Amino acid sequence: MNELKNYGGRVKLSELVLPQDLKNLSISQCRQLCGEVRNILIDTVSSTGGHLASNLGVVELTMSIHRNFNSPKDKIVWDVGHQAYVHKLLTGRADRFSTLRQEDGISGFPKPAESEHDTVIAGHSSTSISAAFGIAQAMRLQGKEDYTVAVIGDGAMTGGMVYEAMNNCCQNTDSNLIVILNDNNMSISKSVGSLEKYLTTLRNSEEYLDTKRKVERKLNKIPVVGSKAAKGMKYVKDAIKSTVLPRNLFEDMGFIYLGPINGHSLNDLEQAMRMAKSYHRPVFVHVKTIKGKGYLPAENNPGEYHGISRFDVESGNPEISAGDSYSTIFGKELLRLAENDQRICAITAAMKYGTGLQYFGKKLPERFYDVGIAEQHAVTFGGGLASMGQIPVFAVYSTFLQRAYDQLIHDVAIGELHLVLGIDRAGIVGEDGETHQGLFDVPMLTSIPNTTIYSPACYEELKICLKRAIYEEKYLVGVRYPRGAEDISYKFNGNYSDYKFFGEGNDTLIISYGRIFNEAYKAVENCGISCDLLKLTKIFPIAEELIGEISKYKRIVFFEESLANGGISEKFGAMLMERGFSGKYTRVAAKGFVRQAAVKSALNQLGLSSEKMTEFIKNGGDSNGTA
Repeated sequence: MNELKNYGGRVKLSELVLPQDLKNLSISQCRQLCGEVRNILIDTVSSTGGHLASNLGVVELTMSIHRNFNSPKDKIVWDVGHQAYVHKLLTGRADRFSTLRQEDGISGFPKPAESEHDTVIAGHSSTSISAAFGIAQAMRLQGKEDYTVAVIGDGAMTGGMVYEAMNNCCQNTDSNLIVILNDNNMSISKSVGSLEKYLTTLRNSEEYLDTKRKVERKLNKIPVVGSKAAKGMKYVKDAIKSTVLPRNLFEDMGFIYLGPINGHSLNDLEQAMRMAKSYHRPVFVHVKTIKGKGYLPAENNPGEYHGISRFDVESGNPEISAGDSYSTIFGKELLRLAENDQRICAITAAMKYGTGLQYFGKKLPERFYDVGIAEQHAVTFGGGLASMGQIPVFAVYSTFLQRAYDQLIHDVAIGELHLVLGIDRAGIVGEDGETHQGLFDVPMLTSIPNTTIYSPACYEELKICLKRAIYEEKYLVGVRYPRGAEDISYKFNGNYSDYKFFGEGNDTLIISYGRIFNEAYKAVENCGISCDLLKLTKIFPIAEELIGEISKYKRIVFFEESLANGGISEKFGAMLMERGFSGKYTRVAAKGFVRQAAVKSALNQLGLSSEKMTEFIKNGGDSNGTA
């Protein structure tokens, strides 16, 4: 380990053995290092895209954690994980940080396979306290005295799993568990509901803590008796605090509560961390931070800079204007329909802007519901609306819909209630990797009776599918569409059909749907392969007569942007087998978790690009597909 004297006053990240050397630095050196970290964050994310504002806000907090705990012996669990970039920089990955979110580079989320300092994989919200408590209990059972630290944002505190975990924690108080709330008053979309108001009340109690610190400083300046008096204050602090401030939720659940703490003051953070460690029981540390701290465009627009594409550092402007996307088209069309139908309601789980519902929320706020990061509640709440004759539309990323599987079955499908799901980011999403790929919604929804799924291949089809989902379906229905803008190869003529054949009676038939149909169309039109095409739009349930129509082909290849197990291609294969199909049937789909890469590269690796489709068809393929 380097000695402090070797640093010559100023330090650079590249000179340190991390995270160990952080403990040797002075506070002034740490402040200087925080500036370097912020510069690296801004420069890197401007080139790679990613989660900027949340990471800028936790620089001092992350520094303090690593100065006061001993990773990897002490376990640090990051909720969601999009605020763990600083953690990566401070645990020896600075030399690889330029590869952030890139193919074969470092992940944008904690990943144990990448570093021993990443305790658990993360990507979804509100899971950290549960995981951390499990780790803390395992340590207790193994006779270890190390600490477990869960870092969670105020937005994640809207998820019900948090309270299930806290309730369990405090039934077992003999563990070195410390929960740190990073309270920046801003989740992906602005925090909503009673919890946000409650945290505001706690933030306002900082006046008490400021007063206490001022009194302690003045007492310490009094010769002889001052330090003893200040020490004595520690023993009466709890009594004073309970008199001045009411008990809070976290104390009522059994935690020791410390805070609110200024999350950009290394001195205040150091004091809080040391105190939290001294209790040896569950402690809740409430830290206030500024999202986007240190970069004015991000401070002024933290929502815009939560997850951002490449941008110009000097101006803060994205390099390429976003324009329309499937999300914005969906949101605008839903608003258009709702303006003429009082029954239509819109629901989001803290993703108003990500799902295009900002238009609905602004124009029809009385029928717009942001439930916070609570997908389970969103589905059951939607079921309640549907039971009274409303038409709820829940717009949700495919990866987050996974969190509400039981509610879809128990609270919607069994009761034959009409809930519409706008399934955004369906299929490959790219650089966010395994935790965010939208590959599981089809296998999940096709396992639920009374469920219909549409998968449009362009904007105009999306509008039609949404309207059909609202007015022509009775029960649970999903409309799934990809991330980003349309990239179409065939021209939609405006005439909707559940399925459509293209071709003139070739022996080989290619089947596909959604975005990938455009790749299949391109392969047939541009690559010189003789195949008929079948485009599916209403992909589930599968029309029985369709199986009879395709049974005449000698060879069928199904390309699908979904997980193979449980996918539509698997169901086609089973139905063909039941009909005694004697030809060759192959399918190309994802067979496992898909790592981060640009969307085009990931599709190419999975065999779902037009070039790979052409190659597969020309080479005869194989019985198991290529992905």
